[in-house]
Amino acid sequence: MIHSLFLINVSGDIFLEKHWKSVISRSVCDYFFEAKQKAVDPENVPPVLQTPHHYLITIFRGKLFFLSVIQTEVPPLFVIEFLHRVADTFQDYFGECSESVIKDNVVTVYELLEEMLDNGFPLATESNVLKEMIRPPTILRSVVNTLTGGSNVGDMLPTGQLSNIPWRRAGVKYTNNEAYFDVIEEIDAIGNYTYEPTTKVLVWDIGKLNPQKLPNLRGSLSMHMGAPKPEENPSLNIDLKIQQLAISGLKVSRLDMYGEKYKPFKGVKYLTKAGKFQVRT
Repeated sequence: MIHSLFLINVSGDIFLEKHWKSVISRSVCDYFFEAKQKAVDPENVPPVLQTPHHYLITIFRGKLFFLSVIQTEVPPLFVIEFLHRVADTFQDYFGECSESVIKDNVVTVYELLEEMLDNGFPLATESNVLKEMIRPPTILRSVVNTLTGGSNVGDMLPTGQLSNIPWRRAGVKYTNNEAYFDVIEEIDAIGNYTYEPTTKVLVWDIGKLNPQKLPNLRGSLSMHMGAPKPEENPSLNIDLKIQQLAISGLKVSRLDMYGEKYKPFKGVKYLTKAGKFQVRT
């Protein structure tokens, strides 16, 4: 199914590639680069591109493009879901999914990709199963492997593969059951150079948000080497996540569960993140 995978940064550099069947030349990515130049934003690049001999299916995560090369017609959403699983796995293993982190852990990345696909077909995509086969990197383990020539690959087959619930290890018992509910809010906004909203009031489905409650962000902009000089007043797309905060003020005061004999611990996790959040300088 999936013959090759290319990881591409926003500058258009291919910094990692993996082939499961035959090696496909990087020139196949030229069709993607043409579509990228026509798109206004990276998110607007078409996720599926047809070439004379291949299909290119792409997602954009963490300022990276995950580009898969397909030689036969397959359901595109199936491939897109797998690419998101790959990005989620990198996030879980390394704490973030970025070009620098992937380069620093390139050996582990190739080990993960080798286990996640078997001859081009998805095999092990659950984090719990993968961690039984490939140990997450640590500073101590990296030093030991460098000195002894060891590997992160485990000696035992994962028990989760034989379970009816692949994301849970077989035979696991918990002394306390917990149930968490997520409240996730996204901020869509356009701000001018003073970071004040142009409309002064952000309207939400559940009410109005005071402009004074907008996050106060400070930072500096750095350019990749060789990147063209930006325009005098560029627009910046901001990505932010605020844990344990519902910026609208929404609070869940009570949780009830029915149909269970035990009394689990119940909790709510709040997350505020940026949707289409742009600052015009």
